Amino acid sequence: MKNTLSPNTARSVATPGRLTVMAALLAGLCAPALASDVVISQVYGGGGNNGATYKNDFIELFNRGGVAVNVNGWSVQYASANGASWQKTALPNITLQPGQYLLVQQAAGTGGSTALPTPDASASIAMSGTAGKVLLASVNTAFSGTNPSGATVKDLVGFGGANGFEGAPTPLLSNATAALRNADGCADTDNNQADFAVLAPTPRNSSSPLHACGAPSAPPIVAACPAALQLAAGSGGSAVLGASDADGIVNSASISAGAVPGISLVNFIAASSAGGSASASLQVAANVAVGSYPLTILFGNNQSQSVSCDVAVTVQAAAGLSHTIPQIQGSGASSPYAGTTQTTEGVVTLKVGGGFFIQDANGDGDPTSSDGIFVYTGAAAFAANVGDKVRVSGTVFEYKPSGATRSYTELKDVTSVLVQSSGHQVVPTNVELPHADLGQLEGMLVRFVRPLTIAQTAFLGARGELSLSSGRLEVPTNRYRPGTPEMLALAAANERDLIVLDDGIFVTPSTIPYIGADSTVRAGDLVSNLTGVVDFGAIGGGGAAFKLQPSEAPQITRDNPRTAHPELAAGNVKVASANVLNFFTTFTNGSDVTGATGQGCALGSSVSKSNCRGADNLAEFIRQRDKIVNELKGIDADVYGLMEIQNKGDYSVTYLVDALNAAIGGLPTYAVVPKPANTGTDAIRVAMIYKPAKLSLVGGALADGDAVNNRPPMAQTFRAGNGEKFSIVVNHLKSKGGCTTASGADADQKDGQACWNATRVLQAKRLVNSFVPQVAAAAGDPDVLLIGDFNAHGFEDPIDAVTKAGFVNQLERHVRPKALPYSYVFDSESGYLDHALASAALDRQVVDATEWHINADEPTVIDYNTDGKPQDLYNALPYRASDHDPVVVSLNLQPAYSDVTASLRTSASALVFNRATGKFSGKLSISNSGASALSGPFQVRFDGLAAGVTLANASGSHNGAPYISIDAATLAPGATLTLPLSFSRSGSANIGYTTTVFSGKF
Repeated sequence: MKNTLSPNTARSVATPGRLTVMAALLAGLCAPALASDVVISQVYGGGGNNGATYKNDFIELFNRGGVAVNVNGWSVQYASANGASWQKTALPNITLQPGQYLLVQQAAGTGGSTALPTPDASASIAMSGTAGKVLLASVNTAFSGTNPSGATVKDLVGFGGANGFEGAPTPLLSNATAALRNADGCADTDNNQADFAVLAPTPRNSSSPLHACGAPSAPPIVAACPAALQLAAGSGGSAVLGASDADGIVNSASISAGAVPGISLVNFIAASSAGGSASASLQVAANVAVGSYPLTILFGNNQSQSVSCDVAVTVQAAAGLSHTIPQIQGSGASSPYAGTTQTTEGVVTLKVGGGFFIQDANGDGDPTSSDGIFVYTGAAAFAANVGDKVRVSGTVFEYKPSGATRSYTELKDVTSVLVQSSGHQVVPTNVELPHADLGQLEGMLVRFVRPLTIAQTAFLGARGELSLSSGRLEVPTNRYRPGTPEMLALAAANERDLIVLDDGIFVTPSTIPYIGADSTVRAGDLVSNLTGVVDFGAIGGGGAAFKLQPSEAPQITRDNPRTAHPELAAGNVKVASANVLNFFTTFTNGSDVTGATGQGCALGSSVSKSNCRGADNLAEFIRQRDKIVNELKGIDADVYGLMEIQNKGDYSVTYLVDALNAAIGGLPTYAVVPKPANTGTDAIRVAMIYKPAKLSLVGGALADGDAVNNRPPMAQTFRAGNGEKFSIVVNHLKSKGGCTTASGADADQKDGQACWNATRVLQAKRLVNSFVPQVAAAAGDPDVLLIGDFNAHGFEDPIDAVTKAGFVNQLERHVRPKALPYSYVFDSESGYLDHALASAALDRQVVDATEWHINADEPTVIDYNTDGKPQDLYNALPYRASDHDPVVVSLNLQPAYSDVTASLRTSASALVFNRATGKFSGKLSISNSGASALSGPFQVRFDGLAAGVTLANASGSHNGAPYISIDAATLAPGATLTLPLSFSRSGSANIGYTTTVFSGKF
């Protein structure tokens, strides 16, 4: 709906001025909405065309408000997709009641077979069947221009490729489809794309049933009854039935059909209030004869509603017990009875989607054979409840999920589940991680005696899963060199230290489980009171693992709280590396941030919307942008290296900078480092932004366009406020994914480094052996910091190549002594793919380095995406702005040398003349008179030498005076360095001087 008078609205129209559009988008987030109750609820332009059902085009209106509105003097108007000329149709003198529709018939075609319902108004405008614009106005005057605005424009709908719309246009229509406003006309978020669905036309007129928005419906009674209750002859048994009604009180239950002596409905408890649950027990006496007894149960409520459910009661002679559960399980990797039909019995410990678990309450005392088993019933419903002792007949089956290396014994093709008795309990087996073989506990009820740590949250929204371990699991190559005994031992230990907490339903949950404070749960949080049944099955991300289906609600405590900003020691320059997770201003639906449609993204020589990554549409993009902006704002770095930004010149990174500056307060705090000549052939590139008030650019950006780099590293030299220079190189090495096309040395060598490792090594070696020397030479300064996503963990080959070239790993130096360094979580293991590697010259100037854990620990379901989510937990806070954590480095840039004379005491020996050499020799002693050690090397400069006097053993000259270098690493308090002196003299001048001592190198 057209809801604003300001030009800075969230409704976007393509214009040639990018900055104008950008400002409008940013300002539109804060623009007020002035809603009209009457909206355009349906648009159809395919009437009478080939393949159409209806003979006429039409426009449908709807009063979504709570007050009647008279539309006399109003009009509906139509223009072509890119047109500026509008055709109008006057509306009749009708007062639209709340929830009432109004149908405006337009031109007829030669096709179609069905007339519209009686229209409330008619005209002959021939509308496009695919793309166009329709507006609703409170005046009967035709508008002009591609995008009319003002107080008289009450609603605007752009469909197809129209250049006027609210938020974003709807997709293209066809002769068989119309644009229908969601919720039968009630939805209105001022975004056509979000508010409308493309469906078959459904015209409604003023005589159609009213649909009051927000009016409560009368939901029915919902019964919960087992489809079948199978009982052993002579044992009797029962099943619990239930029913609820969201707006009524279920107050009665009875057997309405099939009642026989000995079968009764007892212990009925009415719902205590509307929305509450009523319950009853279907009781079958022990003397009921063998046979089948189909029953119908009728529930009623206080609103005169009723609902029935059918329960098939079967009383039969129990099949003989063939083997116990432990015998069926056996002590080996698979059942000795696989493929055979068996009858066994046990106590039901847990019911889950598709079946239930039973356990031999006594067991066989053998820890190598499980006492429990899963009974797979599929869609069939059996009236077995937790605590029932049941006898089950079915086929023993070894279930092996895709990607699994082992199987899981279960019963399937179940023919009988006979309840023997009820009220039993199974005592959980105490267990802890790591565990040598959870297969020995498969199907058993267990209790973890110690709290477990959440290792991964990525699949919580899609599958209801949390990975758990005894402590955070580290990627083995994050700590040890690939293939070493230590690395292999850690990999094996990790395998024994993992179980996946599931939610027992095996489908995407409608309500996301385990979510805690701030609508999140984080890796590193603790889980206690963990009791449930050991299961085995497919897990998120592929493969399979042991799972715990909980029988009690686990308790999760926030042991890894969020932080408001990165915590690290201060320096004089802050550098950050941030992966912005495919920040594209062109979207996968072919539109872009300006509202233009039919757009694409470049990948090599191809330009297509299929090359675009990141946001699917403008609505998603705004959510993504706001999270990333708040991430960068929270870091407050002086310079950022960015990965995964659209390779579209400087357009996308400039948009991000404009948004960041707007969020900071509108001041030009950040600026874009202009791109280098070569940004590669990939759809994404690396980029840099910086604070001009803190840093200045020295020369232009450089890139290495060698063929090995499809995403060339980008380098820029900066000058800090104290005049010191340093260079940043931003990297994004070859991904570990796409292994199916890798071959030879690039194939997965099964050493923990995944595929494409050989290419990453080549990229790393070229970086340090070729590109960095070029950067340092151009800068005239050896201070170089390598940052970015290297797609290699801390001790993998590419990083080894970089550190062997003299670079120092700052995360190992600053983070490892305090905590596990990680920026990414994959397969439930934590490690860092994002690095900060300083040249030897810069290393001593690095004060601190850290990772800000705002992304890797957070569940994917809270990110900006809108598709496939059971609940939308999004907010604009920085958490889960990306899948990588940013890395932040604090530099304290110092001059190459500093005067330390004030901390020293010097004394010189008398000079002795050597007639053989013609030189004067002596010694100079330098002592540290301060309380702190001084860092070397040291340079001693001799000032004030008279003309004709030469320091014969000088190392060089500085500012016109000779100096001697002392190659000492440090000078401790009270320690002394002694250096020899040798002077030559022509003439009779005295040999006198003053000394100035410097720490560092000239």
